[in-house]
Amino acid sequence: MICYVYVLAARSSNGRLVTYVGWTLDLDRRLAEHNGQGKRGAKSTRGRAWILLYAEKHKSRKRAMAREYLLKKDKPFRARLRSP
Repeated sequence: MICYVYVLAARSSNGRLVTYVGWTLDLDRRLAEHNGQGKRGAKSTRGRAWILLYAEKHKSRKRAMAREYLLKKDKPFRARLRSP
């Protein structure tokens, strides 16, 4: 089963660019959910217009979740993605 780890970006209410890291089986569906389509989506992502900055493909859910955990902790990586 193919899984994806992704990084999204959106503007906060004060104009800063914020990122969100997650994993999914379907990138297009998950991005739509984060942007308010459907009933799902992380509570912390509601009310913003999210764009996909980065995605990786993994062969298992376990590997995707492990990578998601590492990317969430990797603040320098996420900061580089936010740079113009």
